[in-house]
Amino acid sequence: MSITSRPTAPRATTPRPVSRALTGWSVTGLVLLLPTVVLAWIVVLAGERGSRCLMYGEQCSTVPPGAVWGCFWAAAALGVLAVAWPRTRWTSARCGAVVLQWCAQLTLGALILSGA
Repeated sequence: MSITSRPTAPRATTPRPVSRALTGWSVTGLVLLLPTVVLAWIVVLAGERGSRCLMYGEQCSTVPPGAVWGCFWAAAALGVLAVAWPRTRWTSARCGAVVLQWCAQLTLGALILSGA
């Protein structure tokens, strides 16, 4: 007696639109990282306090440089991690990496602008 089995359907994986959207958001964040920093510094240096710091060394930022660099490298590393992450596994963790990337990038811009 032979039992024939029906072929099983492949396991459901993450839908492609979600995976593509996460890749798009992480790549967009990586592309906008340097322009965010450059534009924030231009805004800071265009102001009176920023130009005074640049020319005379007075009224400079009270934000520690380690915080600014930490946010920059965290945003860059999380962006690269989210792009390199396998698209079909652990989508929620990949989504978390993209969210943390954008939080670090926005915090970086806010730190630069608030130190002005």
